[in-house]
Amino acid sequence: MKFKVDENLPIEVAQLFKDAGFEADTVYDEGRMGDSESIFNVCRQKGMILVTLDLGFSDIHSYPPHTHPGIIILKLKSQSKTKIVQNVKKIISVIGEEQIQGCLWIVEEKRIKIRGLIESSEKN
Repeated sequence: MKFKVDENLPIEVAQLFKDAGFEADTVYDEGRMGDSESIFNVCRQKGMILVTLDLGFSDIHSYPPHTHPGIIILKLKSQSKTKIVQNVKKIISVIGEEQIQGCLWIVEEKRIKIRGLIESSEKN
């Protein structure tokens, strides 16, 4: 799996994915800061799962689940670096248990909501 870490997350998040054996880079690596459409299109073209804090990507009418490799949104009350890192580690620990391809994951402090093609689920 390949992950694209959005500009609103610490660059260390990409390293967490790499340390877990995945491919990962950041929006900074491509110089596409501030352009959601461009970032989304790059992720689709390169088969990368977008990891972001941007709730705009949760609009399934603009970003239908079946049209992309996956979007993971961290919807956290505290967006401190510590909380973000904790939650990214949680994501990494459940990869493989749930489908990401073509799905939208909303990661909260106590659960992960998953919207996909057919059904939605929650993981605590």
